[in-house]
Amino acid sequence: MKDFKVEFNLADSEYMTALRLAVGAVCAAADTDVDGAEDMKVCVTESCLILKACGFKSAKITLNCTDGVHATVRGEGGEPKSSDNEFSLALISALVYSCTLEESGGVISGLVLTL
Repeated sequence: MKDFKVEFNLADSEYMTALRLAVGAVCAAADTDVDGAEDMKVCVTESCLILKACGFKSAKITLNCTDGVHATVRGEGGEPKSSDNEFSLALISALVYSCTLEESGGVISGLVLTL
């Protein structure tokens, strides 16, 4: 499957629902079970909330279901700053196979998730 890309302004929280639907569709294409799809939806949503807390204006999300389900969530624009994301990161780590952080100067600028 080719990459499926979504980009939106993090201030527009109503797009989180649309993002969750897109993640669910990619999970369905990968024949992921319902629990796995729900876990990935939670993790992608939490990733966006982390980026919002870190001061980013928008998020770019790339989804792929080649050899599992993968999501790359990156922040753009705004005024990036460090933020306490310990709870969100613990939740994400508990739900996905792997979570890799992209950081610069103590600021999380992206997350790469694999289910």
